[in-house]
Amino acid sequence: MALARRRRKLPQRLMAERMIVSVQTLQRLEAGDPTVGLAVLASALHVLGMTQRLAELVTPDSDRAGISEDLSRLPQKTHAGSDDDLDF
Repeated sequence: MALARRRRKLPQRLMAERMIVSVQTLQRLEAGDPTVGLAVLASALHVLGMTQRLAELVTPDSDRAGISEDLSRLPQKTHAGSDDDLDF
């Protein structure tokens, strides 16, 4: 986060103002403090023009646990259907 801010030549004070948070909150976010809320992260990504990152977090393709659950529910064995099942 700090690198993205510095690449855009945004001082912490200005970035914090645009995010509507204190400089200390921005510093905690940049330091990786897990107590900083998701709304603060979303605000930072918005200010940096990186909101696509949020969309990527919730795409079904990135849900490893959900994919694993789906795979565990698949039948272990399958059987071939009769020729009557092939209704083309």
